[in-house]
Amino acid sequence: IAYANAAALAMHGAESLDELGPTVDAYRDRFCLRYRNNVAPNQYPIERVVAGERFHDVVVEVRRADKPEIDFVHSLRSLVATDRDGKPSCLALILKDVSDQFEAEERFERTFNANPAPAVITRLSDLRHVKVNTGFLEMTGFTRDAVIGRSVYEVDVLAGARNRDLAVARLESGGTIPQMEACLDLPDGGSRFVIVAGQPIAMGDEPCMLFTFADLELRRKAETALRQSEERFAKAFRMTPVPTVLVRADTFQVTGINEAFSRVFGHGEDRIVGRSLDEAGLWVADKQRLQVEAALDRHGYVLGVEVCLRHESGTNLDCLVSAERVTINDAEFALLVLQDITERKHTERELFDAIETVMADTSWFSRGLIEKLATLRRPGREAAEGAAPNLTVRERQILNLICSGLGDDAIARKLGLSRNTVRNHGAALYRKIGIHKRSEAVVWGRENGFPLSRPDG
Repeated sequence: IAYANAAALAMHGAESLDELGPTVDAYRDRFCLRYRNNVAPNQYPIERVVAGERFHDVVVEVRRADKPEIDFVHSLRSLVATDRDGKPSCLALILKDVSDQFEAEERFERTFNANPAPAVITRLSDLRHVKVNTGFLEMTGFTRDAVIGRSVYEVDVLAGARNRDLAVARLESGGTIPQMEACLDLPDGGSRFVIVAGQPIAMGDEPCMLFTFADLELRRKAETALRQSEERFAKAFRMTPVPTVLVRADTFQVTGINEAFSRVFGHGEDRIVGRSLDEAGLWVADKQRLQVEAALDRHGYVLGVEVCLRHESGTNLDCLVSAERVTINDAEFALLVLQDITERKHTERELFDAIETVMADTSWFSRGLIEKLATLRRPGREAAEGAAPNLTVRERQILNLICSGLGDDAIARKLGLSRNTVRNHGAALYRKIGIHKRSEAVVWGRENGFPLSRPDG
């Protein structure tokens, strides 16, 4: 070795020609070399120069044998000068330090392989895939060998693309390929829906296209499940035998009614959809409407509230309203179920009127009859002794005797009070428990554990 300039020495971590090696054999002993391309086994580039070989763009990794932590990546080419007779007179090896470039490429390689987003890199000169990451292999089921070296049409990353002609034109011209839906063919014969996009990049000096993918399979499954769920909801909504209404949660504007609603209230979709129940004239009492809407807004649901609604003909119907807020396609709605209890309420009113009439003469009532009448309004409800808060001792005594079938005169004699005093205590009792008639007091008392004991005599 006759000469090495300062840059060549620095690229070997050496300070002198002696440290580099005075001969080719000494150089070979002091430096370990690995080809990164243009592999020539057991032959260093310096040996190839000595042999008179002309070459260029040979990339090697060089590491000092005595200092393994020092390494470089060189891009090499040979220069062979000849004399007048055509014999080699000067042999030169020209080096370029490309360590930073290859370090950057190695970082890119690590990042590319570690990226969970599926990706493929395709060389533009021959449209063959040169790199593929684990994300793509896991998504498609391809092996690495089945992708690398295959053309973009053999492992078709634009299969079924919504705008395939545009994508192919951009690929051939090296332009950016915008996002578009595609359907990749899988090695098992299946297919997978994806969003694919292409971005031109350079791998060293080689123009390439980076294809990235977003898996649509989970989204499509979710959309299918949502569609099926909505279909089931719509079928149940239409076929339920109880009047049901779907309204917007903020405006209470009706968006749908079922057949039972039209049958019970007389309104067809053309008369009510797009309007609120109030605008359609269903609410008889505005106070009840406001209470239901406020409770729904505050709690998100309403259960079994008694209201009065108006039939299309003008007839008033007693109803139980239950409602709950629901989310459909990211929009807030309220589902209202309206149960017509007019017949039941009519029967109850007739029963209570009969009780009120008979109560004028309490001698008609036996204890057993009172107990049976008390269960008619709310069957199955268990009595809770002492469930009458804030009643005075005298009020409890009077309620106990009312539930035992005694009239005001009998109660007055029993407690040693005047008839007016008994009536005053009775009025206070009615206010506290929220009733207006003696028959209602009997029912309320029986539901809450009265009479506590049988009256004497």
